[in-house]
Amino acid sequence: MGNHPGSSYPPAIFLMGPTASGKTDLAMALCQHVPCDIVSVDSAMIYRGMDIGTAKPTPEELARAPHRLIDICDPSERYSAADFRRDALREMAQITEAGRIPLLVGGTMMYFKALLHGMSGLPSADPELRARLEQEAAENGWPALHRELAARDPVAARLIHPNNRQRLLRAVEVLRLTGRPISSFWQAAGGSGREDDGDFTYITRWQADEAAPLPYTVTQLAVAPSDRAVLHDRIEQRFQHMLQAGFLEEVRALMARGDLHPGLPSMRCVGYRQAWEYLAGDCDYDTFVGKGIAATRQLAKRQLTWLRKWSDVHWLDSRDKLVVSAALKKLGLRTTFK
Repeated sequence: MGNHPGSSYPPAIFLMGPTASGKTDLAMALCQHVPCDIVSVDSAMIYRGMDIGTAKPTPEELARAPHRLIDICDPSERYSAADFRRDALREMAQITEAGRIPLLVGGTMMYFKALLHGMSGLPSADPELRARLEQEAAENGWPALHRELAARDPVAARLIHPNNRQRLLRAVEVLRLTGRPISSFWQAAGGSGREDDGDFTYITRWQADEAAPLPYTVTQLAVAPSDRAVLHDRIEQRFQHMLQAGFLEEVRALMARGDLHPGLPSMRCVGYRQAWEYLAGDCDYDTFVGKGIAATRQLAKRQLTWLRKWSDVHWLDSRDKLVVSAALKKLGLRTTFK
């Protein structure tokens, strides 16, 4: 997948892994040894004003190793995998033209997939149509949109839960824009659209087009503790640290803006959704903390599920004291650095 030994494509490095696995620390260390520039692959770090809950690198870390594609969106905005692919390719080209190597770091696996394989030919989001659809949903209820989808695209309606507003909105949007069911795009990309395909296959076939490979020689690294219990402990510790650092105050400030709501992709990010519920009075503090930690562990589980299905990945144990040396060795096997 994307690796072409001896190819004339310029080099790029993917550093993937579940949340709290040590990706940022390893990336910063690699920057000391390899002439690379970091591109963030994180669907939460794109948002301005969402720093603590996304574990965004500190100003000191960013001064040492700038990260591209963080703080590029307001939390009120939507940003798709297609948007990421466009922006990442632009940043990668700039880095390559400067004689350096793009180091793409993050845990948003759909972004990595879109970058590797391109998009499926689905139309871009239409802000005016989105606004009309959201207005219709506000007036008639989201189930009405789901009934429209079920009538015109029963395959997609079976796969998209009525409460999954983001995907429901996208499916109806594609219907209105093209007159074609979104499931026909999945099937054109090789998918069956069956319910039992599972979430990984469903998202992949929705987003990806295998016919558009990434024009880079990619070395793919994945970092995680070999013991899942260690990752769970790290997640709990990091969540508690975020709370001590002022995470709830950060979410209060976002709520106080008045233009955000829990249905937005930004406010559905892990941790933010649970904090919003707590601050809105929907649960007590201990329940909020428990839900936040559990949701983060579930995110890590989903990320690991994606990675286990990934091909041509070099795994690294983040607990290994020599993990930087191990990463450099893997890179040396694949890429010649000058």
